[in-house]
Amino acid sequence: MEVVRTESLTVYPTLPEPEHRRRRHPHPYPWWRRSPEPPKTREEIAFDEARRAVDARIGFYRHSIFYGIFILFMLFTGGFEPAIIIGLLWGMGLATHGYNAIIAPDLRKKYLEEEYRLRLGPGELQARRQIEGKHAKNLEALSASLAHEIRNPITAAKSLVQQMGEDPSATDNVEYAKVALEELDRVERSIAHLLRYAREEDVHRESMALSDVVASAVETFRDRLSRTGVEVVQGLDADTRMHGDPEKLRRVVINLVGNAIDELEESETPAPRVTITGGVNLAGTEVWFKVADNGPGIPQDKLTKIFSPFFTSKEGGTGLGLAITKKLVEAHDGNIEVRSVEGQGTEFEIVFPRAPGSEEA
Repeated sequence: MEVVRTESLTVYPTLPEPEHRRRRHPHPYPWWRRSPEPPKTREEIAFDEARRAVDARIGFYRHSIFYGIFILFMLFTGGFEPAIIIGLLWGMGLATHGYNAIIAPDLRKKYLEEEYRLRLGPGELQARRQIEGKHAKNLEALSASLAHEIRNPITAAKSLVQQMGEDPSATDNVEYAKVALEELDRVERSIAHLLRYAREEDVHRESMALSDVVASAVETFRDRLSRTGVEVVQGLDADTRMHGDPEKLRRVVINLVGNAIDELEESETPAPRVTITGGVNLAGTEVWFKVADNGPGIPQDKLTKIFSPFFTSKEGGTGLGLAITKKLVEAHDGNIEVRSVEGQGTEFEIVFPRAPGSEEA
């Protein structure tokens, strides 16, 4: 073993840890130096609990089999009285094991539910059940809308492919194939929007100016605005700083401005115009901006449904753009409202707290 000497300290080389100690201590660091493990998901917690319950029951059955075999052995070798004495003493432990493995979990669950209802109170319990019922209804409506949104284009594409198979040499097959691909693209677009809507995205907040985000979003429409003749008027105050995720707020502006341009283009509105204004409230605690157009407006019977997933009045639309927009706004602790008058236009107003989580907000 080589020894390295310094002026005030003798340093010995590190010897490899014995194999038997590596097996007993697989972690390279002691418990006080280990980094915390990531939190388990609900599925992992449920699986661990189920595994412990199954292991307890299997252990009880194994214990019972060994108990029966040992009692029979004592009867044949030691006689009746020793077998009875040992059986009673051992049986008390076996009964306790069986109670903890089979009866106690069900009793614990039953008493926990009763105590939970007793302490929570009927009002809160009813409110919680209403929320769960509302979530179930929303999920049911979303599933029905998704099935309807996907089934129609798939049915159309299937019908076109069948026609192409019946007459492979038909001159219309090229057009059929083009339409079928468009329908399948619509399905793919719907699924992509749905995944974006369902995914919980992290919001990376930073100090930013909302006016810069709006200007960057409008810049993406430069070619389309020059082609369609739509005028975009921006009138945001200079001081629109807030804490938010610039990329996600940019997506909000792009969705709202893009929808306004779509409506103006489809309705062929004369002198089409989109106006974007914004500023800070008098207390200085909130930042707001509005996106308004002079298009045909939204009928009142559809105004309450525009944020619902898969609700759309545009041909070829997925109906998830405004749903995603509302989700991103609420992720910033904001609020979005819409006002519309048929024949006069539509206005979306979004309000954000300047510093989410602060006392002023």
